[in-house]
Amino acid sequence: MSPADAAGSQRIDKWLWCARFVKTRALAAGLVRAGHVRRDGKRLAGPDKPVRPGDILTVALARTVLVVRVRAVADRRGPASEAQLMYEPVEPPAPDQAPP
Repeated sequence: MSPADAAGSQRIDKWLWCARFVKTRALAAGLVRAGHVRRDGKRLAGPDKPVRPGDILTVALARTVLVVRVRAVADRRGPASEAQLMYEPVEPPAPDQAPP
């Protein structure tokens, strides 16, 4: 069992890298520092902040914004098929259905 599994959480930069949102951890850390990653609607203060299964992440990438629910953390960066099991897409509410 890894430290990530024991704690049930993982650093956001490592999670983004393991889930294959970015090619390197340095790019993941830069994305967080630039304010392009939110956890449960709140901007993360740094790449060392933890994410846990159940958290909702909003990630603004170069050409798209992804909203996903964290399903798992990982020990290593595996193949894409494993990475896709770490999260599930979340559909944002339609503008006319957004809460007041």
